[in-house]
Amino acid sequence: MLERFHVPSDEAVHVNKDDMHATVVDIFLKMGMPSDEAEVASDVLVYADVRGIETHGVSNMLRNYVKSFGEGGINPTPNPKIVREMPAAATLDCDGGHGLVVGPMAMEMAIERAKVYGIGTITANNGRHFGAAAYHAAMAIDHDMIGLAMTSGGMSVVPVDGSKPMFGLNPIAIAIPTRHEAPFIFDASMSSVAGNKIVLAKRLGVPVAPGWITREDGVPITEESEVPENYFMLPSGGTRENGSHKGSSLGIWVEIMCGLLGATGAGPNREGGAAHHFIAYNIEAFTDLEGFKDDMDTYMKEIRETPPIPGADRVLYAGLPEHEEEIERNENGIPYHPEVIDWFRGITGELNIDWRLTSD
Repeated sequence: MLERFHVPSDEAVHVNKDDMHATVVDIFLKMGMPSDEAEVASDVLVYADVRGIETHGVSNMLRNYVKSFGEGGINPTPNPKIVREMPAAATLDCDGGHGLVVGPMAMEMAIERAKVYGIGTITANNGRHFGAAAYHAAMAIDHDMIGLAMTSGGMSVVPVDGSKPMFGLNPIAIAIPTRHEAPFIFDASMSSVAGNKIVLAKRLGVPVAPGWITREDGVPITEESEVPENYFMLPSGGTRENGSHKGSSLGIWVEIMCGLLGATGAGPNREGGAAHHFIAYNIEAFTDLEGFKDDMDTYMKEIRETPPIPGADRVLYAGLPEHEEEIERNENGIPYHPEVIDWFRGITGELNIDWRLTSD
């Protein structure tokens, strides 16, 4: 998380993760979800907050989910079913169920197939937002596997030199186990930044950086500026000179892997809600597991110990700062903006839920 998006320390309200988890469970129960599924959904949301992925934690996403439940956009009691299948692969109809529940279900299906066939993959259609992609990919780590998860995010990203959105934010997450080093866990949208970072920028009153968004006509904004009323997201890289053709191509690939492979259309032709794609790789199908984890430790340690450039403190790899954030927040609580706490006061009062979010 970039420094501009951190809640100022003199404003932050620190909340114990277990208290937040219990509160989120209570809210999902009030939305009509079964208790076991409410627990899973809360796990996914609080995972994001504990690891510092505020864009996909309770601050931004929970209020959207509550609104969607109220409007009938999320089925609180879905009956997901396999609609097409081969031994290592399947397509799952999510039945409009919460992505925070059906996502982990689909990843577990991929893992079970990988145990038998070396690789397992599930495409899920008719779904809803599934939170932080990293959560689903990281499920594979507990099984000594490599996990990959992606989803067709909000349709708001223009292709290179395009004046209207043709693909979604489309995050890709990759999780790879280690032995002692922090696992490698990459999670990023194929837009210049996660769309929710723009929401955070508005909430915190901070400007957006050059190359993040466009003007209303699709022309990239190449200087730091306030968020305009109407804008589109740029692909990762921002401009052609900075490699936006790479982010654009990967974003289009996610559209294909989720939407077209899930038979629900891609880009402006999408139908039937969000589509997701999950893959689990059983490391033992490819190489010796213990040797692989030792080699991962060696490689991650070498990256971590790479001499930094002048002015930089150290070199990081994907998953390391989140690992460190998790340790700190487990000990000292999760820092929330006062506006988020105010929202919780309002929704818990409205739903007659016990107040647990006393600052640590």
